[in-house]
Amino acid sequence: MAYRPINCTYYDELEALATLHRHCFIHYLAPNGQPVTAEGQIKDFFIRDKVEYLLLDSGLEIRLDCLLSVNGKALKDY
Repeated sequence: MAYRPINCTYYDELEALATLHRHCFIHYLAPNGQPVTAEGQIKDFFIRDKVEYLLLDSGLEIRLDCLLSVNGKALKDY
């Protein structure tokens, strides 16, 4: 699946959640296309093979373009 960069404003909000060490409820699409829910603190953001990811404190890596919502704020609204 080709990577689609997310909206900069949404990215800024994710960075703020990470900086403030906020607990997050994250809804995203798993690689199989099924919606999944995860929770935890966003620890870092990184790029691998030209794809942006976020890293949770649990070690879970999530592609940013697979996010559906974080703490109730939907990516599609940005």
